[in-house]
Amino acid sequence: MISHLLKNQEAIKATLSRQKHKLTMLTTSEWDKLQRLETILEPCKYVTELLGGETYVSCSVVLPALCHLYRTMDVSEEDRAYIGQFLSERQANLNNGWLNIASALDPRFKDLKYLQRGDREEVWTSLEVLLQNKPSTATPEPAEEPPKKRSLLLFASDTDSDNDTVEPSRALNRYKAEPSISMEECPLQWWTTHAGAHQQLSVLARKYLAALASSVPCERLFSLAGNIVQKRGQP
Repeated sequence: MISHLLKNQEAIKATLSRQKHKLTMLTTSEWDKLQRLETILEPCKYVTELLGGETYVSCSVVLPALCHLYRTMDVSEEDRAYIGQFLSERQANLNNGWLNIASALDPRFKDLKYLQRGDREEVWTSLEVLLQNKPSTATPEPAEEPPKKRSLLLFASDTDSDNDTVEPSRALNRYKAEPSISMEECPLQWWTTHAGAHQQLSVLARKYLAALASSVPCERLFSLAGNIVQKRGQP
């Protein structure tokens, strides 16, 4: 809306100047503020579209995207209070614990560069606690598989898998040693390929990375269903 208004600024002024109206016209200073506001909100448009997607992992992108906003939205002395309030309100409404774990389990963001160095270790500690407190999160055996066969599989487990269960810190260190992937690659596909090497972590990854960053895809689906089901009159 702001972009269209600025693009047609001269036409709007010329049209209104030839008409009788009681509208209060924007001052030159206010037009300048709109220009700065357009620049400030441009990253927000990108992030909004990114977090509203449904065909890719979005939950792990929230905190890196917010960090991007902090870095790209220049704060002037005049706009400092407004921009600071704008970002702090959204930060306060986030489930940072969940989102940090999701980002750590995403091979694109596992270096956690969006956090201060001192805060990164807290995320890995939280993830280690999850591994310690949920030993039953391993992939369940198929229900139709005979119990005797399941016990044989347990005896046939390799040493690395056993150590992953006993030592969550070792499992985390092995995952952290993996190279990060590019932004164009799919983290779910990466976990599908590496699930055997990181069995416990892959279970957590499926849980956390499956969460949507926002309710936009759900609301979009409800709107589409309403347009299909609801009877509407012909124009």
